[in-house]
Amino acid sequence: MSVAASQSGLAPAESRVKAADLSQFKPGNIISDAKFFDRGTMSEAQIQQFLQSKVPNCQAGYVCLKDWYDTSRTTSADAMCGAYSGGVRERASTIIYKVAQACGINPQVILVTLQKEQGLVTHTWPSDWRYTIAMGQGCPDTAACDTRYYGFFNQVYGAAWQLKRYANPPGTSQYFTWYAPGKTWNVRWHPNAACGSSPVHIQNQATANLYYYTPYQPNAAALRAGYGEGDGCSSYGNRNFYQYFTDWFGTATGGGNPFGYVESMQSDSGSIRLTGWAADPDTANPIEIHVYVGSVGKAFVAAKERPDVGAAFPALGSRHGFDVRVAVPAAGTHRVCAYGINAGGGTNQLLSCGSVTVSGPIDGGNAPIGYLESLTVAGSTATAAGWAIDPDTTSPIRVRLTVGGSTTTVTADRSRPDVGASYPGSGSNHGFSAKLTLPVGKSTVCAVAVNTGVIGGDVPIGCRDATVAPPTPTVNRAPIGNFESVAASSDKLTITGWAIDPNVTGPIPVHVYVNGVGKAHMANVSRPDVAAAHPGYGDRHGFVVQVPASRGTHQVCVYAIDDAGGTNPTLGCRSVTISAPAPTVNRAPIGNFESVGVSSGTLTIAGWAIDPNVTGPIEVHVYVNGAGRGYTADVSRPDVAAAYPGYGDRHGFVVQVPASTGTHQVCAYAIDTGGGANPTLGCRSVTVSAPAPATNKTPFGNFEGASVAPGALTVSGWAIDPNTTAPIAVHVYVGGVGRAFSANLSRPDVAAAHPASGDAHGFVASMPAPAGTHRVCIYAIDSAGGANPTLGCRSVTVP
Repeated sequence: MSVAASQSGLAPAESRVKAADLSQFKPGNIISDAKFFDRGTMSEAQIQQFLQSKVPNCQAGYVCLKDWYDTSRTTSADAMCGAYSGGVRERASTIIYKVAQACGINPQVILVTLQKEQGLVTHTWPSDWRYTIAMGQGCPDTAACDTRYYGFFNQVYGAAWQLKRYANPPGTSQYFTWYAPGKTWNVRWHPNAACGSSPVHIQNQATANLYYYTPYQPNAAALRAGYGEGDGCSSYGNRNFYQYFTDWFGTATGGGNPFGYVESMQSDSGSIRLTGWAADPDTANPIEIHVYVGSVGKAFVAAKERPDVGAAFPALGSRHGFDVRVAVPAAGTHRVCAYGINAGGGTNQLLSCGSVTVSGPIDGGNAPIGYLESLTVAGSTATAAGWAIDPDTTSPIRVRLTVGGSTTTVTADRSRPDVGASYPGSGSNHGFSAKLTLPVGKSTVCAVAVNTGVIGGDVPIGCRDATVAPPTPTVNRAPIGNFESVAASSDKLTITGWAIDPNVTGPIPVHVYVNGVGKAHMANVSRPDVAAAHPGYGDRHGFVVQVPASRGTHQVCVYAIDDAGGTNPTLGCRSVTISAPAPTVNRAPIGNFESVGVSSGTLTIAGWAIDPNVTGPIEVHVYVNGAGRGYTADVSRPDVAAAYPGYGDRHGFVVQVPASTGTHQVCAYAIDTGGGANPTLGCRSVTVSAPAPATNKTPFGNFEGASVAPGALTVSGWAIDPNTTAPIAVHVYVGGVGRAFSANLSRPDVAAAHPASGDAHGFVASMPAPAGTHRVCIYAIDSAGGANPTLGCRSVTVP
């Protein structure tokens, strides 16, 4: 295990990531047991994302850790590790994750060890030899490496196994005792015994494991040097372990202080706006920040999505951003300070202080208040009444009234002496009354008080329900409807249609007669088409009735039942025959092996199969080079259903099989449900080529639309990063002021156009904006840290 200070060929360090404070290095407590043995800190995908964030681009001709593959072997469970299921061409991140799970080691410990031993996490032109001895396992400083541990998988698994063995778990001997925790041991400074040693009280098993693995402690010169070199008696393995772990994943021992960055602090719309991020190394949850203007403070939660922060600190997650506004007492220059509030064993930390000058009308920072007091109905007209006040002004404010998809904006400027008496500083002209036209049926009217400033936002002040009855008929009108179909199966009839009584909006009964024998049923099944054709009655007027029936011909009649006791008109009569089933003879399955495609070491085999003796899906067996496996042909194939009516559409198959580089023989067989012959659907030969080196591809998407409302605008569109199927961030700028959103809304049309990327790539983003014309631009954010292309810019006028 190497004592080297640093590695060459490293990728550039992340911006604004603070280096570990090595004055806090404790030789007896380098890392806590809780962190060292926590296998659940990172998923396989997070490990891969972390590696990609450290080396977005590898130098030509080299394979960096994010792109490294190795063949792992299957190992049985023992006292140190659980069973490991080996695989061909497993990705480095997969091996790291599976070994961490099998052996109960924090995957962050494995990543840090790969870095401190061979610099593999950040190296941009690593040699194959670095992978051969990736973890330094079996490589003492005083002898040659043990060839039994050569190879990336052997190194990662062997090192994790060894780190567990040092604890002498049950079923093993008590061999490792010379750095046992709870005792004081002399630990050398350097492999050269002449450099001496000093006593160290080993506080936990994790720290003991690090000394068994690399039996030296850093001297003062090594700690002063940071990641650099100290003097001739300096060693660096355990120093670098502590430093990389702290820089990448936060405190190694718990009790860390919060940290973060205030990215902007500026005057905005009569208030002060701050943006940035803050996190506490003791928790992945969002933490509070406190912002002080002079001596007056206000608490906020830093919980906005910040994928860049999550990439830099994977163990803490990405929900640590903030974009907040604070009020000022008056125009002028103010001292503003932001603090990260501690969540664990540390202390609150100052993030930044600055002076900000605020001019023009001042946003008092108070949210509006009010109440939707009443909603009265006369005919189809409803009158909504109430009051609304913004404590920051004595002037009347606006109120938005919404019902369904319609919005009406009114000004709360009517005299309300009672409101003025309750809020004497605001005056009495704050009442509102507005008439709204409602549709037949139940409606919900909601009121929102519109903020005159930005801080506090618009505030809902109540919702009320109202019901508009359909016009009372002057005479009783007969029910209407349609007997649409009757279908026969082996033992029952299925009758469908709809019925409405024009005198009521609710469902009505229908009576279904089969050969003169009747029974009542409710026509209450949802039928949006009927609702569209007969507005005002709702959609609950359909019926689907099943009636047992024997073989033979049957007369079926349907009647709509008048709600007022009038005539019950017939909706129609039909004759239908249930035939005797044909004698069964086993017929061989049919189908087609249509295609086999190759992508990234995977064969995709497609086709269809039907057993004429059944209507349901059947099995197909797919053989690759003689090795077979069963699959169900149940993928929807409307074309097959059209060609073979009566069997349905669930007969397609799309099968993916991993395959190594080279030529493979692929055969597909349809499996007879009756146990007869299983005919072949065909055989094909296909060649899997070696994968081309991965390159970062630029995100793309579309700025589709922009809509406005008083004081706000809403933009929509979609964005995809070809390098990942996960949603990505989009940044929306209004007049140069930007805000991040996640493009994670379902867009089946985008998924249909880009099937490999999934459907979670849409966005609908709303931002406050004062009245006037604004330049709105949207950017797709590259998940790998590359260029962030614009999706377009538009000029939008806000009323």
